[in-house]
Amino acid sequence: MIYYAANITQLFRELPLAERYRRIAEAGFAAYELLFPQRENLAEVLDLQQRYGLRLALFDLEVDEANPRGYLTSPDEAGFFARLREAVDLAPRLGCRRLNTLVGLARSDLSQQAQVDLVVDRLRRAADQVAADGILLLVEALNVHDNPGYFLNTSSVGFQIVRDVDRPNVLFQYDVYHMQIMENNLIETIRRNVGLIGHVQIADVPGRHEPGTGDIDYPNVLKALEEAGYDGYVGLEYTASSPDADPFAWLLRPERERRM
Repeated sequence: MIYYAANITQLFRELPLAERYRRIAEAGFAAYELLFPQRENLAEVLDLQQRYGLRLALFDLEVDEANPRGYLTSPDEAGFFARLREAVDLAPRLGCRRLNTLVGLARSDLSQQAQVDLVVDRLRRAADQVAADGILLLVEALNVHDNPGYFLNTSSVGFQIVRDVDRPNVLFQYDVYHMQIMENNLIETIRRNVGLIGHVQIADVPGRHEPGTGDIDYPNVLKALEEAGYDGYVGLEYTASSPDADPFAWLLRPERERRM
């Protein structure tokens, strides 16, 4: 079954954090994404979660100026494991067990395969470190136009990384928006690889707005995802198409209210 999570890093981002929580709770959602809770007042986040009865579905490992897109390819191996431990320590306080381990920038000093091998090695060791914590680590591909320099740009390489890591707590984060731009062939890719997908995010193309505003046939994509046996979150990682638009009008309230 699909469980929907509203991404409050993207949605209503012109509003204060507390107002964003209120908006998604009033819209009926039971779950949400907050990409970097490390940057917020933790006491406020915990209070807002409890007040509105929301569950945090996913957050990202923190980045910094030297590693703006993540650490898995970075020369700073110690930095990756420090960020991992920071997130793993924070996750149970937030009631979250899915962490996006942002891959990082491509390196000119290593071949493509050497970088894949580096990512696999770090994810394998990370997975073993966090297995007892019940944490699921995710690896995500991003499109080259919005994210120039990011190392992982295709689902085929992402799925191969997951296969090579060969740990049950490492899966692929399939972002339909990015993969539509890079690959198009969404439904067949989902059907072939659903067992390797641990989290999904959506937005329409072009514009990165709510489903129904662009070219992606979301009713069929989501139907294919469910029919393939996906049982997890779909994060609504987009902005509203206009200030007056209801970014959730496409999604029936009972579907928003599903609780995992």
